[in-house]
Amino acid sequence: MEEANTLVLVIDDEELVRDNIEEILVPRAKNHLDESINEAAHILFDMPQPILSPRNNNIPVFSVDKAANGPDGLKKVKDAVEKNRPYAVIFLDVRMPGWDGLETAMKIREYDTKAEIIFITAFSDRSIEEIVDKAGQNVGYHCKPYATEEIVQLATKAVTDYNRLRNLESLIESISSIGLNEHQLASLLKNILDQLANTLETDMALLGKLHDDFSYEKVLSIGAMEEKINLQELVARVKDIKIAPQEVIQVDELVLARLNCYSVFAVLKNQGRLKTEKMYLLKLFVQNAAQAIRNAELHEELLRKEKLSAVGKAMSMVMHDLRAPIKNISVITALMRDEGLESEWLDMVDRSATQASEIFDDFLDFVRDSPGTKETVDLKSLLEEALVYVKMKDGFDNICINVDCPDGLTVQADKSKIRRAVANIVNNAVDALIDHSVPRATISLTGVRNYQQSIAEVIIRDNGPGIPDNIMRTLFEPFVTRNKANGTGLGLAIAKQYIIAHGGEIKVVNEKGARFTIALPASQ
Repeated sequence: MEEANTLVLVIDDEELVRDNIEEILVPRAKNHLDESINEAAHILFDMPQPILSPRNNNIPVFSVDKAANGPDGLKKVKDAVEKNRPYAVIFLDVRMPGWDGLETAMKIREYDTKAEIIFITAFSDRSIEEIVDKAGQNVGYHCKPYATEEIVQLATKAVTDYNRLRNLESLIESISSIGLNEHQLASLLKNILDQLANTLETDMALLGKLHDDFSYEKVLSIGAMEEKINLQELVARVKDIKIAPQEVIQVDELVLARLNCYSVFAVLKNQGRLKTEKMYLLKLFVQNAAQAIRNAELHEELLRKEKLSAVGKAMSMVMHDLRAPIKNISVITALMRDEGLESEWLDMVDRSATQASEIFDDFLDFVRDSPGTKETVDLKSLLEEALVYVKMKDGFDNICINVDCPDGLTVQADKSKIRRAVANIVNNAVDALIDHSVPRATISLTGVRNYQQSIAEVIIRDNGPGIPDNIMRTLFEPFVTRNKANGTGLGLAIAKQYIIAHGGEIKVVNEKGARFTIALPASQ
């Protein structure tokens, strides 16, 4: 661990004050004159304790520099920062000719935002709120006349706070540079919430995701927060406040910390107010914690891309081996027909071979993010063809499926890809209805034209149990299966990628079952 910074700068236009603070903070060397004075004081005044004694070991060994005015003090601060030996504490007189104390502090903050500034003055010309607003959170204020012990205590506390914050900075910055996986991210979020709660000395706190639409998704909580606080009311207050992504504020008894997409609500005991030093510490913690969370998310995103890349390479090799056998299936069925063999089973084999070939192609297109070839496509026939891919599923015949789309409604699309996207959504709906044994199971596919926005909408609705709230936000992420015995976890991810690539949009809500809405550019 680095040696503690105990550098002190005294800026005061009175030489007597500068020298006096230096004498107080710099330890006196024990000498024969001190012993003589102590002995005389004991004889004359019957004093049991010496009036001049060595510094207590618990008090830091300070090093003091002095400046007679604001510009001289600023120069010393700049020089110290350039030499990487910044001051930990700056004692600053408020009333000085030329630059006053507040103006000097504001100029110092342009070069050093971390030094603990302690204003020493006999006149309270400025409010503490104004000083904090202009000179930063890490400031103190003490009125003259002062006692020796007060200066020592102020300097000791300021040096302690300064070094504690620097150590915390180093620690959190180190943590924020580490890549974390999803499990470690969960542990990080829990530690962040615990640290904030401990710092705020509260037993009610809540951490969750605050989305762009200001809906709040709970992740973790401490105490009976949800029972005693109206969460919708809190979110509404946040919406009105418009707090920055990495900021901490206090509104009455509520403390809100934003960590990018995450937010922490905490309720202070006895409606207390946070001290400026604690608010500064919280802001520092939140900024670095937000960076740690971001690094974890980037790490997860990188892993997903690497996984997709690996799957793409594996699928390319599989395709190389399977392409010829799959293509040969249609050749074989054609030869069988030439021999006079006709059967609906042959038609089914042809459809299955075509479907298998398209699945391979679509899968590879997804991994490679290949652009589609757009053409004018009749939407009604596209929906009907998409159902053909699902009809071979066990239990399909027990589900009532309705298609309602006006004739002549067309879209500009890659027919294979949009058909595959619709089939994937319907396939998931069939699985949900069968798995939950939904009575009178129904799926409806509706196509409508939105003339105002020049789009065509496909609405796919089922009367199943709907999508659980805890997976709604991650529904379109790749490689995440939803309690299904079979499946790659890519169906809805592929659907979303295809639709976005067409300049379209896909949304899902629970509305007496799951309701997917696909918006695509309509043909003119």
